[in-house]
Amino acid sequence: MTATAPSDHLRDDPPRGAGQAADAAGLAGFGYRQELHRSMGRYASFAAGFSFISVLTTVFQFFAFGYSFGGPRFFWTWPAVLIGQLAVAACFAELAARYPISGAVYQWSTRLSNAVFGWYAGWIMVLGQIVVVAAAALALQVVLPPVWSGFQLVGTDTSPLSSDGAANAAVLGIALLVLTTAVNLLDNRVMSLVNRVGVTAEIVGAVLIVVLLFAHADRGASVTVHGGGAGGGASALFVGAFAAAYVMIGFDSAGEMSEETRQPRRVAPRTILTALTAAGVLASLLVLAALLAAPSLTDGRLGTDGLSYVLTSRLGSGLGRALLCDVALAVAVATLAIQTSATRMLFSMARDRALPFSGPLARVSPRTGQPPAPALVVGGLAAALLLLSFASPDAWLSIGTTCIVMLYLAYAMVTGPQLLRRLRGRLPAGTDESGAPLFSLGRWGVPVNVLALLYGLTMAVNLAWPRAAVYDPSGGHWYFQWFSPLFLLGTLAIGAAWRLRNAPQAAESGAEAGTGAGTGATVAGAVAGGGFGEG
Repeated sequence: MTATAPSDHLRDDPPRGAGQAADAAGLAGFGYRQELHRSMGRYASFAAGFSFISVLTTVFQFFAFGYSFGGPRFFWTWPAVLIGQLAVAACFAELAARYPISGAVYQWSTRLSNAVFGWYAGWIMVLGQIVVVAAAALALQVVLPPVWSGFQLVGTDTSPLSSDGAANAAVLGIALLVLTTAVNLLDNRVMSLVNRVGVTAEIVGAVLIVVLLFAHADRGASVTVHGGGAGGGASALFVGAFAAAYVMIGFDSAGEMSEETRQPRRVAPRTILTALTAAGVLASLLVLAALLAAPSLTDGRLGTDGLSYVLTSRLGSGLGRALLCDVALAVAVATLAIQTSATRMLFSMARDRALPFSGPLARVSPRTGQPPAPALVVGGLAAALLLLSFASPDAWLSIGTTCIVMLYLAYAMVTGPQLLRRLRGRLPAGTDESGAPLFSLGRWGVPVNVLALLYGLTMAVNLAWPRAAVYDPSGGHWYFQWFSPLFLLGTLAIGAAWRLRNAPQAAESGAEAGTGAGTGATVAGAVAGGGFGEG
């Protein structure tokens, strides 16, 4: 079934007032009232996806880990992961054009399958996003102490693998979460401005780092084939791929912010793909440049100090520290963007009365256009997770990989039903706000969708596999070795318990809400009659 939203036949560049009215009418077609302020343009949408990925944050955070297992050959995991994630992003771009709604993964999975399956996808996704917020905040530890020793507030060892470093990472991370939560409580135009400025600074800084490191290269690219440092065979490369897998997530944030984006059917699909492509290419070049410019591949420093060591040793302490300040800004903006994305997921599920305490979580401030309760919940839970770093330095890796596993599974809970829907027919057609056909993979849809699903499931299993050498190298903390499977099982158990107790009442309450604030039609009602059909 194909249904065209009221905004589908707008001319290319309508006046802003008329365009936003049409966008709001399109949202009403799905049963939701326009409550979030629709103020984001194309670059802001791109920034939402790019800042979640945050090349500088994640490459600096996980370079040492990837190199310690894969050696120079771990460079090839980056283009491999980029290809797999581009397949996922292309599938998501199709859905962003057809369903420009906050709570992207939750909304898409629900409309592709059913309300129960979609609820579990959203539940896994939102808890995974909260873990990502905590993992991103931990990245300050790899950049701030090298800038100034005064940032090492706990002990003297700055390595995040040490007890001092892990504890200090938690302190810095919690301080950052206080800041990002405060920004998320301000007007969404302020949040968007901070995001755009931060992304611009990150792109400029990343390009500058790549150029400078290539200018200081001591060896050729053949080192990525022949080795020359640490690392083992294929199994080690599968572990080394964790770094790239962690970097290239969150591109769906451009779809997550659809209700705040002007002309979302036209803008979101393009920004999903461009954000991932730009970040993936830039990250791959950054890794390659670091390998070619590193003072040594065998002295052990790349596997412990990572990119901070390369910058300060090759570019001098002055320039190196200045660039590390740019990386610190990128970490802050990434944490802000991820927290914002998680708040939108909480908000989207809550307005369908699909979460505990849905009333407060679904409330949007008319003044700021922000849902304040979700921002406080995400910030508080992420800060609580950071306290695990006081227990053991192994916690940071468990937190980092767990969030990736959760997001990869949630992604598969979209691409799986999407493939089934595609095999049964075709995705609904239509036009975007400019009158052009909605983004579509056409005849490439099935093979790309198959690749996206197989890649996502394979990577999720690879990440969650309880390798003692990876998750509990010092021994004595078996729960970190099994942290990802246990966290996932706990997530499903808590979700199932809540649904058994509250879902029938929630569904009845949602049905009775009629045209209430943002719940004109619950997602369950929207899919009951047509599955994948539009509201």
